[in-house]
Amino acid sequence: MQLKAKNKKIRRSLTVATCSLLGISTTDIPAEEGDWEFDSAVLYYSEVDRVSAIEPVVTAKRDFSDEKSLSMKLVFDALTGASANGATPSDQPQTFTKPSGDGLYTASANETPLDDTFKDFRAAFSAQWDQPLNRDYKTSLGGNFSTEYDYLSLSVNGSLSRDFNKRNTTLSAGISLAYDTISPEGDLPVGFSSMVIDNGQAGFDDDFDATREGSDDTKTTIDLIFGLTQVISRDTVMQLSYSISDSSGYLTDPFKILSVVGNDGRPVEYRYEKRPDSRNKQGIYWQAKHHFNEDVLDISYRFFWDDWDITSHTIDLRYRWVFGGKQYLEPHFRFYSQSDADFYQRFLVDGEALPDYASADYRLGELTGITLGLKYGFKLANEQELSMRLEYYLQSGDNPDGNAPGILSDMELFPDVEAIILQFNYSF
Repeated sequence: MQLKAKNKKIRRSLTVATCSLLGISTTDIPAEEGDWEFDSAVLYYSEVDRVSAIEPVVTAKRDFSDEKSLSMKLVFDALTGASANGATPSDQPQTFTKPSGDGLYTASANETPLDDTFKDFRAAFSAQWDQPLNRDYKTSLGGNFSTEYDYLSLSVNGSLSRDFNKRNTTLSAGISLAYDTISPEGDLPVGFSSMVIDNGQAGFDDDFDATREGSDDTKTTIDLIFGLTQVISRDTVMQLSYSISDSSGYLTDPFKILSVVGNDGRPVEYRYEKRPDSRNKQGIYWQAKHHFNEDVLDISYRFFWDDWDITSHTIDLRYRWVFGGKQYLEPHFRFYSQSDADFYQRFLVDGEALPDYASADYRLGELTGITLGLKYGFKLANEQELSMRLEYYLQSGDNPDGNAPGILSDMELFPDVEAIILQFNYSF
């Protein structure tokens, strides 16, 4: 009985990882039949001199008879701070028009231009129903609703799994359909149109409106995932999955711009970015969990590629050290490496023909990210648990060499991003 409980627990943990790749909402809460189990968390994320976020999360699950269960999740996000707008630094102060067109903001000389007007609030709710069809087949159906002041997302998902080999082998397949509406403040900018700066001239509003192409647009996404979970031994479970995602519609970031620089490297104008209207993403994910009596080793690897020419590698390693019977420490290490998109350009050069697509968004550039963290948790009476997680994140980009024109050859065009992540959890 103990062996079966252990296998069931680690198999469920791997299922949670697979569902997160697809966007299916689930929770790893061992609810008893007929009882509600809750898991609450507050996450604080802060980048140095940039974005800060606070995210409270509440999940709930209830198990019914015949292995049926209902899971629900409620998330709130509040983001403030400054976000890189895509422009290059300069040896002189730079002035930009706010995305709304109402007012200006200024970046200091020799600093990465940041839009300090950035703010956002998101609320999301998701629900998932799981139930067996018979002894070997299980199904899951769910939906998600998410809203921000400029973004609305609706999605539905479903999955089917089948057990083989005395439930030591599980094959699964899932699908998710999402429909998003983007309606940014200040409307959607025309790709590659020039940013109009309000210098007090007459007709600014008309000039600004001429750079807009509508108040909103949409995006649709279809995700598919196929997985295999295998019990290797009494203490080890492995999982392998393949996912494919196809997005079409408005995929440009309406808040990002590019600098158009002269031979001296100084900006002569700013243009709004433009991305392709479709993207196909694929990924292979492998995970293994091994129990050493009470301790647990959790390791995973993911390889990702898409038709924007981005490839990435992610290695994630956790080790849960259980001591005192009710306490544990869990060190965490994550390494991420990414190549740049084929249309990623840190700047445009004045006088050269415009490309079909271009973006200076550092998230599309060549970069590496390292996360180091530690989680501490302890169990309370009546199956309650408290835990705290503290992590440090460092992202480093690929700076162009001395071929950048003029002053840009001595500028840091892709500065490091540092962040602190702090999370508190309470399960009851």
